[in-house]
Amino acid sequence: MDNHYYNAADLNKFGNIADFQKNLGKKFFDYYGEVFKDSELTAREKSLIALAVAHAVQCPYCIDAYSSDAFEKGWSEGQMMEAVHVAAAIRGGASLVHGVQMMNKVKEIAM
Repeated sequence: MDNHYYNAADLNKFGNIADFQKNLGKKFFDYYGEVFKDSELTAREKSLIALAVAHAVQCPYCIDAYSSDAFEKGWSEGQMMEAVHVAAAIRGGASLVHGVQMMNKVKEIAM
């Protein structure tokens, strides 16, 4: 199938999001650039965090970008996959902990 919602070539167009709203686009990219600089965390550490978050939010563009970025910054395949597993555990746990709300509601209506 040639038609997809996600086109890998669109990742290279990310900078174009400012085209329709230059002021907000500039503010976003200034912020984005600042976030990924070395500070309390290194840019290298932030890259691995971004890779995990990309999987948690299931953004194929982010997964593509931060897989490359993390690898280029020296993270091993095993470290990268472990970060993905951390994201999966948190995402799964977040779904399961909401089960408490369901249990509370069922107990409430069962009384």
